[in-house]
This record gives sequence, structure tokens and C-alpha cells, in this order.
Amino acid sequence: MDPLELVKLTPLMQRTSGREEIKVALIDGPVDMNNSGLAGQNIQEITGKPAATCSRTSSVACIHGTFVAGMLVARRGSVAPAICPGCTLLVRPIFSEIIATNGDLPSAGPEELASALIETVNAGARVINLSAALVQSSAQGERELEQALNYAARHNVILVAAAGNQAMVGGSVVTRHAWVVPVAGCDLQGRLTPESNLGTSIGRNGVMAPGKDIDSLGTSGKPQTLGGTSAAAPFVTGTIALLWSEFPKACAAQIKSAVTQAWQLRRRAIAPPLLNAWAAYQLMKTAYGQFGD
Repeated sequence: MDPLELVKLTPLMQRTSGREEIKVALIDGPVDMNNSGLAGQNIQEITGKPAATCSRTSSVACIHGTFVAGMLVARRGSVAPAICPGCTLLVRPIFSEIIATNGDLPSAGPEELASALIETVNAGARVINLSAALVQSSAQGERELEQALNYAARHNVILVAAAGNQAMVGGSVVTRHAWVVPVAGCDLQGRLTPESNLGTSIGRNGVMAPGKDIDSLGTSGKPQTLGGTSAAAPFVTGTIALLWSEFPKACAAQIKSAVTQAWQLRRRAIAPPLLNAWAAYQLMKTAYGQFGD
């Protein structure tokens, strides 16, 4: 099945490509700005280290950042899902093109992630996509990261985070945070992938999205196919951006509740439900229609 059809994104994408004023932050690797699939798109750099533009297009960091950027804001009709190309993408890399990465889920320290979160919030992000794993965790680093997550919550910025690909039951300071939407991965039949992390907070606060055999932009002029929860997260981020484009006056809690199906009875499973973007739209239209234009 088409991954967009699986999570009922197609009818929402037919309604809107997103609004320019809805800023989506990509905390990931640098992006190949010369990729034809991104030509003419509204992409802004948040100055930091490393640079937002790839210097080595063959690096894992560049491939990963470009792939996720394509999922979100590539031109419609390209190989990528191109979920919200009308939105503004804020690029804030947190891993360089020379460091080693953990499989298809790049890694970063909690202190640098905390800094990136605060910078993207201050830059006006409405939703932040985080497809990176945490490494070198320390008590001080986790405190700084939790403070940054609280900062995003106070500013009504929704953070979408990949659950991780270690086939573990548990969570991190990110996926345990009540304001974060953790995303587990599934195959194109909607079955949970065996490598996806699970846990109480992931099952209670998160959703599941396609994380297997996803096509998007590559850095060699050819399509790139990746998987894992880092590929699943942008489906959720893009859904949130489109919902906010349709209901620009809605508050973050309303959007987050619709996407995570929080109206359901208290969830006790460690696996979250499958994302249903169209159901989220219908709920927003019924319950919060006055927040649209």
C-alpha cells in the first residue's frame, strides 16, 4: 500500500499543501539545497554548527537530512511524499557530516539537542521533527534537555520524535516527555516493525506511521529508500503542519490531541495506534471548526 494512503494523508494533502507561515523545524543532518526536488521551496537556515547546507553529499548526515526534508517539503510530483511543501522548513543540523551514526537513526548529545530545540522555538517553529537518537546521556544533559522540552511546551510548539530502532521496551527523556509525540514504525500493511522501540509513554502519547521502504529525495540525483522510525516521524510532523494550515487559530493542544487520538479511553498498550490524518482533520472540523479561516 502507498504509505500516504495507509495513514489517510492523501485526502488532507488534496485539501492543502500547507501555509508558508506554518514553520516546520528539521533537527537532523544538513540538507542538499541543490536537489532539484527542493528547488524553489521555502527553506530557511537556522545558523549553527554544523552548517545547514551539505558539504559532502555522500555523507550519512547529508543523505538523512535531505531524505527527511524531501518527505516534508519536496515539490509535489517528486519521488518524495512531499507532505507539506507549502510550509516553511527551518533547517537546524545537530550532527556533522563526519561523525559516525547509528544505522539509519543518527545520534546527538542531549546538550546540543537542547540548544537546537530552543533555537528552533525562538525562530518561530510550530512543529519540530526530531529523527535522531540520544547518545552520551548524563544527568546534567538530561536536565538541560528536559528544560528545553518544557520550553517548547510553554511556547506551544509540538515536538515529534522517532521512537528509535533498537527493538527495546522503554524510553528516553525525549519520548517520556508528556508534550512529545513519539512515533513507532510499521510496514506498509500497518504491522509494527520488529526493530521499533515501544514503551508505556510511546503507547500512551504516540502514534505509529510507515517506517519501511519509504522513498524520498537522495543526494545523487536518484531516489533514496530508507526505513526506521526516523522515516516514520515526518508523516506525523507533516500531518500536524497541514492541520495547522487548515486550522491556523487552533492551539497546539487541540492539534496534538487530534493527531494522537487522545480522545480514546486511557491506553495501556506499549504500541501506539496507527496515524489517521483524515480522522484527525474530521475531528478538528467538527470540534474546532471555528479555528479555521
